[in-house]
Amino acid sequence: MKLQQKTIKKIRELINEETEYRSGPELVVFFSDLGFQDSYGQGFPSRWAYTEDRLNNINGTQKIKACIMKLFAPINFIGKFDDLDRFIFDLNQYLNFDGYRVIRSGKTIKITVLNEDAYLDTNSTVTEDEFLKKEFKEISLSALKLDRTITDILEQRFKEIKKCLNSKAALATILLCGSTLEGVLLNVATSNLRKFNSAKTSPKDKNGKVLQFDKWTLGNFIDVAKETEFLDEDVKKFSHSLRDFRNYIHPHLQARRQFNPDENTAKLCWQVLKMAIFQIIKKSLKSKKKNERS
Repeated sequence: MKLQQKTIKKIRELINEETEYRSGPELVVFFSDLGFQDSYGQGFPSRWAYTEDRLNNINGTQKIKACIMKLFAPINFIGKFDDLDRFIFDLNQYLNFDGYRVIRSGKTIKITVLNEDAYLDTNSTVTEDEFLKKEFKEISLSALKLDRTITDILEQRFKEIKKCLNSKAALATILLCGSTLEGVLLNVATSNLRKFNSAKTSPKDKNGKVLQFDKWTLGNFIDVAKETEFLDEDVKKFSHSLRDFRNYIHPHLQARRQFNPDENTAKLCWQVLKMAIFQIIKKSLKSKKKNERS
């Protein structure tokens, strides 16, 4: 597990200051569990230099993964799981560029490889500019074959999103896009129960039983939609960005992270939503034609 230097620096900040303040002796104890036999005394380097050196020493090995797991051990955040989720969210902004993601499921922390699927396509390296320039025919929401009431709601949301974009209301655009995408993917899941429940990436409880859909997060729906080939890799990648932005629905998190989305961020989220729906429709039509031939 090889991480970029910016990610290493972020992990150093999380260890030294953000999750809790760790003194020199406490840092020595922290890294002793990762195989280091250091001692604190005269001549000990600065805290940031020591931590960064140790992280670079284990970067590219399984110990860096163990370090992150130790850092985010839920037992150390009893009564403070909201804080833990914010720390994980922060680090994932960096890990996305390394191809990894930290996921907390109850009392369990795991690190997944974003591009581990065997059927990755060439879109996995698409840039944000390239993604925004993608064009396609006008989307017909009726092609999703939803209940008429739900289709009407989605059409109304599309109108509201366009109004928000025209008014440069970036945050409102992001929140509407995120909730709409979750609603669309929930419909896909309920229409394809067997596929979604049998997917490797479906969220499970401590007994290994797949959770009910009302317990799934937007991230869960995105990952399983990619595994079941309703979404391509490029849309999965940028859907996770939309999911992360959508988390700023909480004002305290937005204030803490000083997040002020701009017009480009809003346009990216709108493009994600349109592309996701377009790919779902394309997948559904392909499956229908296949069934008609068989």
